Amino acid sequence: MDEQTTQVNTEANPQSKPSDLAKWYVVHTYSGHENKVAAALKQRAEAMGLMDYIFEVMVPTKDTMTVKRGKKEEVKEKIFPGYILVRMILTDDSWLAVRTTSGVTAFIGTGNKPTPLPESEVEAIMKFSQLAAPKFKSSFSAGEAIKIIDGPFADFLGTVDSIDEAHGKLKVLVSIFGRETPVELDFLQVTKL
Repeated sequence: MDEQTTQVNTEANPQSKPSDLAKWYVVHTYSGHENKVAAALKQRAEAMGLMDYIFEVMVPTKDTMTVKRGKKEEVKEKIFPGYILVRMILTDDSWLAVRTTSGVTAFIGTGNKPTPLPESEVEAIMKFSQLAAPKFKSSFSAGEAIKIIDGPFADFLGTVDSIDEAHGKLKVLVSIFGRETPVELDFLQVTKL
């Protein structure tokens, strides 16, 4: 599965079904601590007997292709760094359990009241995180000077003209015989200067 979902509602009580009253809420966390907060919240819900109020904790992620040190790497990239989604029934106890979990900074909402996400937004987030085709993520930008390190133009210098992240390609302007010629290259064939 493309997103990390922690089920808080366990099989210990088979009659306990997620309630129709449960809504998805956005919780702000320290950036980079989303998975730790999700695990800690699951443990707290179990320890405090709130499994009938806190049903799911999700860190929305997307599979992305990155190029690091000349190698393609598939990584799970957080869609909303610094945020997790929690499906819960909002009561004083469940609010306090989430709010006082280590790493949580706040609920997202108006004033002091958490605002539930509309179901359509939750569905859109779920669909986005499950899109099959991994995209390439480049660290290049248009107009940037690069060096070609592979292929027939190895050791040539060029300027990035355009970027096609979906296919992991760059259009690079290379000076050949005094004229700038566009050449299409893979992310792996170039490096930053």
